[in-house]
Amino acid sequence: MPSLLFLRDAIFALILLPLMALHHVAATDYTVGDDDGWNTGTNYLTWSEKYNFTVGDVLVFRYLAGQHDVYQVTEETYRSCNSSSGVLRRYASGADRVALEEATTYWFICNTSGHCLGGMKFGISVANSSSQGGVEAQTPAQGGAAPRGAPVWLLGLTMGLWGSLYY
Repeated sequence: MPSLLFLRDAIFALILLPLMALHHVAATDYTVGDDDGWNTGTNYLTWSEKYNFTVGDVLVFRYLAGQHDVYQVTEETYRSCNSSSGVLRRYASGADRVALEEATTYWFICNTSGHCLGGMKFGISVANSSSQGGVEAQTPAQGGAAPRGAPVWLLGLTMGLWGSLYY
């Protein structure tokens, strides 16, 4: 009988472990501006409203270094486009990754002359990854982010299959 118990436990592990991995792979990389990248002429308000950002997600800024940059700023600096104060972080590599590490509102601008005033700026609200309430569900655009976590029905199916091995 020990071999039957081992087989049952092995099957359970093979079913449950991938589901657990799916649940924990919740962070998503978002390319700012999608295919257009971080560039003039893109409506970043429209872009940012397509997604629900959560703690652990990453914003990827793609642009030509030297032509643009990314400043993470305070709301006041965002609204005024005046970076003489209120700059929290500066990025200029052309392939910047910004981890969204806390549930708050993040503000970004391009500090190249005229770009912020021309619309190269956006703000996003980031929710806790475990919260389901308070953020209206939105369907990502084509090429958008993958769904987060494993569906509840899949976990129920797994538990049902595991339970059937006992009886």
